Formats: sequence, structure tokens, C-alpha cells
Amino acid sequence: MTPEVPAERLRRWRLLLGPSAEDVAQLDGDDERRDGALTGLYGGGGERGAGLGASSPQLHRWLGDVRKYFPTSVVQVMQRDAVEKLGLRQLLLEPELLESVEPDVHLVSTLLQLSRAIPARTRDTAKAVVRKVVEDIERRLTDRLVESVRGAVDRSKRTRRPQLADVDWATTIKANLKNYQPQHRTVIVEDLIGHRRRSRAASMRDVVLLVDQSGSMADSLVHAAVLGSALASIRSISTRLVVFDTEVADLTDQLHDPVDLLFSAQLGGGTDINRAVAYAQTQVRRPTDTVIVIISDLYEGGSEAELQRRVRELVASGVTVVNLLALSDSGTPAYDHDLAAKLSALGAPAFACTPDKFPELLAAALRKDDLTQWAESEGIATGR
Repeated sequence: MTPEVPAERLRRWRLLLGPSAEDVAQLDGDDERRDGALTGLYGGGGERGAGLGASSPQLHRWLGDVRKYFPTSVVQVMQRDAVEKLGLRQLLLEPELLESVEPDVHLVSTLLQLSRAIPARTRDTAKAVVRKVVEDIERRLTDRLVESVRGAVDRSKRTRRPQLADVDWATTIKANLKNYQPQHRTVIVEDLIGHRRRSRAASMRDVVLLVDQSGSMADSLVHAAVLGSALASIRSISTRLVVFDTEVADLTDQLHDPVDLLFSAQLGGGTDINRAVAYAQTQVRRPTDTVIVIISDLYEGGSEAELQRRVRELVASGVTVVNLLALSDSGTPAYDHDLAAKLSALGAPAFACTPDKFPELLAAALRKDDLTQWAESEGIATGR
């Protein structure tokens, strides 16, 4: 006798297989709406995507159902599939539809690639969607970035009268344990121990972010804009953000508003990393206090030989050069392994970096730590 299959398992199989498996289980209520949303996008055993035509009302209902019946992570995947599989560009070009979309970095990337085609009536809505994602990244990363970078400032001299931001809390607590008050479960701090900062002129650092704006680097550009904006708020850091394809555009004067900066970028086109690095060379004033971060998959369309020569010169002069193959949550991207290995051999290590690791990476670069060892300690694969 065949054992009875639990109803919940049958229900899940029916949702997975679609209407062609309607004999497996009967759906009702919310499940019918879930099934309809899935069938509209992925088809149901023959008719593919029949429920998502060019009709704005249909799309609007579908978007509403997707957001109501699926978790956010699933919604974002389905939205991306709708744009890629069904070519629903109107989803991004009509404000009433765009307002229904669940914002994420991938959607922002698509909007930026379409930015020249977005009509005026939709541009404000598109910017609002981008701003939501930018603000989310800011909430997650800005404080960590500022704290990590400030922590990398040289504080070699101990002081008993540190500024609050310079207090060495671990040492301070250890030195004051004798004042522990068990009834209050707290330590009474008599002496603050910290490090005296060097003068602003002595501690100033220069950071140049060179960001590849080819279409494959769109997610990285979004994160770089937000992180660059946060860096620009730190007085001890002079930050430049430069985007490039076959041309070079210095967008430093727009770092106060990462949304406007992103819409100033022009995603797509070729890649001339050598040209971007040549521009960065002209911006170096204090080589030993300068960090250049090249955010690119290293598919060079310009002169590889010239690029290697420039990187060799920069490293020899004392500049810290880092190649980030990606600055995104999507994992290690496709990249030019050969060029990555050659640049690493010149002293410019290459590896992918998730946005949450970037604060620690930049702090390590500012301290002139061994970045290859740092990456290995963090479990990050290097491109060598």
C-alpha cells in the first residue's frame, strides 16, 4: 500500500509545477493568486508568460500580487526575471508601475543603464527608487566606513586626555577594573587612555576611486558612489571618484549627492583602464599617503603594457594600488585572470570585495598593511 503524501507537500509540488499539474492538488485563496503570479511570469506547461502583456493595468496587478504573496527576496528575483525574460521595459518607464516595484541594487543598475531613455515624466520616480536603495546602503555601511577609516589614522602617542573619538576603550577599561562596582555592575572610569592624533596636515590621506562604468560593473558603481560620498564627509580624507569607459569623467564635485552622481554616469561602452590610471597619476600629490582603488573586472580595451607600466610606477613611488574585481554582494565576478595576476605581481593585489568588507579593506590600505594577507585572513580569494 502506497503511503499517503502529506497535503502540504502536494500543495508545494502543485505551486512548483504550475497549472499543468492541477491534478496533484487543488489551490484556493492566496495560493491561487500566487500560482497566477508565477504562471504570468514563468508559464504553466505550454503557454509562457501569457499573463504579462503590454497592458499597464495587468502589470500593475501582477506587481501588487507579487509584493503581497512573496517575501522581498523572492520579489526582487521575480522582478529581474520579468525585465530580462519578457523585455518589460515599460515596467521601468512608467511612473505608476515603477512606484510598485520593490527597490534593490539590481533594479537600480537597470535604471542607470536605461537612464538616457527614461522619459521626463518618469525621471523623478526613478530617482526616488534609486534614493531608497542609496539610503539603505548608507544605513548599513556609512558608520562602519567612517569608524574604520578614522581608526586607521596614526595614533602612536598615548595620552591621558584623549578626545572622545580617540579613546582606546579596551585599554581604558582594563586600567580601571580596580574601580568595578559590583552593585551597579559597572566600572567607574577615572582615567581615559587614548592616542594623540597627529596634526591634520600630517594625517591627511588621499583616496582615489577609479570606477569602471561598463554595464557589467553597474552594481559596483552603485556601492562605490555611496561609499565615496561617505568618505568625502571625513575631513582627514581627500576623496576623488572617477568613472571611466573609453573616456574618463571626474565626478568628485557630485559626491555630496550620490543619486545625482549615479545619474551622471553613463553605463555601457568600452573600457580603457590605462587611460583612467593615467588620470589618477596626475592627481597624486603625496604618494606615500595615497590609495588608488581600481574597481574593474580588468577586461582592458586599452594598452595592457602601458597600464602595467603605470601601476609599476605608482607602486614604486609609494602609492597603494588596489584592484577590486567587484564591489557587490553577488560574489566573485568574471574577470581577466591573467591581467589580475600580472598587476598583483607588481604589488597591486586584486580580489573581489563585498561592500560590507570595504571599510576594513580601506582601513588596511591606509595603514599600509599587507593586503594579500588581509584578504586571506578574511577568506577572500585573491586574483593571482
